[in-house]
Amino acid sequence: MKELAGRLTALDPDAGAAVRVIAYFDRLAESRAGVEALVRGAAVLAGCPARLVDPERRVHVRVEADGTRRDTEAPPDPAWPSAALSPGGAGMLWLERGGPGGLPATAQDTRSDPAEPVAPSVVEAVILERAAGAVRLVLDRTRGRAPADDPALVETLLDATAPEQARLHAARRLGLDPAAPARALAPLNGRPRVIPADAETAPLAGRTAVEAPVRPQTGPTSQAAAPRPAAVHGTASSETAAATAAQPRPVRAGGTAPARTAEPAGPAAQAAPGLRTGAGTHPVTEQAAPRPRTGPTAGPASAATGLRPAPPGPGLPAGRLGVGPAVPVLELPRSWAEARTALRFTAEGTPQDPGPQVVHAEELGGIALLAGLVAPGSEPPPDVRALEAAAANAPWLPATLDAVASTGSLRAAAAGINVHHSTLQDRLTHAEHLLGWPLRTPQGRLRLQLALAMRRLARP
Repeated sequence: MKELAGRLTALDPDAGAAVRVIAYFDRLAESRAGVEALVRGAAVLAGCPARLVDPERRVHVRVEADGTRRDTEAPPDPAWPSAALSPGGAGMLWLERGGPGGLPATAQDTRSDPAEPVAPSVVEAVILERAAGAVRLVLDRTRGRAPADDPALVETLLDATAPEQARLHAARRLGLDPAAPARALAPLNGRPRVIPADAETAPLAGRTAVEAPVRPQTGPTSQAAAPRPAAVHGTASSETAAATAAQPRPVRAGGTAPARTAEPAGPAAQAAPGLRTGAGTHPVTEQAAPRPRTGPTAGPASAATGLRPAPPGPGLPAGRLGVGPAVPVLELPRSWAEARTALRFTAEGTPQDPGPQVVHAEELGGIALLAGLVAPGSEPPPDVRALEAAAANAPWLPATLDAVASTGSLRAAAAGINVHHSTLQDRLTHAEHLLGWPLRTPQGRLRLQLALAMRRLARP
């Protein structure tokens, strides 16, 4: 392998560097190196900090480019190059390069927007692939596979009539900490789900239904012996003596060591393009960029509820979704009931059904009482019938009224639906004629918000 790397380097420096990376991680795998050693190897070879985050197994390891372990509470930047430990899994390995919180991107970076995902170099893509694969094998061997999403266990957990011990047992089987708060999720078309209360704040994609992304203690798996950079003090075990002879050195493309406004979209989250290397997309690092967190920071408030039309956060299913409040594990049946109520306030996010696809029950406040007054499929209240009749006469009306009801000013509403301020004024005059009440007064705006909320609640 060493001779092959030398020959390839003369022909193609990138290929030679990639072969050396493969050989290095093969030696680590043969010596049964631990998680921290593998992350350290990725950091030193890439010449930038590397970070492993696996909320399902509660593992969090971050290593600087000089091989020093230095964890941080700050979340990973979605723009950093990354690789999932397994397809669709929550575990991710990140290289902190590019983006506001990382080192500068490589010379091949041609992004026009710094917030876009950084395309890793050929060598960095190989580092991510080999390190992520090795880490996955270590975690599977030492910590077992992540808990399965068992519908029967979730059903038991959400059943208020089930014995407490049965619900606690189900929580443990699902990987939940019985002493930590959790919340129920009510998708429109899907099974009930349960996540830890802090699951939405972790910027990871592809989470399973139940997980516990709490601050981990990496334990002995991260301390297994492996080649360590010269800057890190310590001795390797005899198992890795052969591998230690070849210290990892940062590699880059070329084989050298580095020096130290459009039409408004609906609320549905759009997947970001995969991370690319050259003209194609690298299969290891291709992924959807983590979606923004739902909640108070997600965007402008949505009509009728004052909630923001945020796309689903990391770990949340796509589409309409009600999110229950964070409660102790034994109170999850209450969270489930409130999540189903919140689901009724959601919208499709289309021009004819504008509004938030994700609604948090704890953000509804007193407006949740409307759900007990307007039954699904019942005779709509008069204001809702007026809305439906007006929408049939003017197809632009639902989106326009949602923008007016959910923004702080008419200018902001006009910008939200991409029309001129004078055009919006003309539309409101026409809408007031169709509805029969004013829309530009505080009372008329409140009436509009309630009508839009009841319109959603009255759906079958």
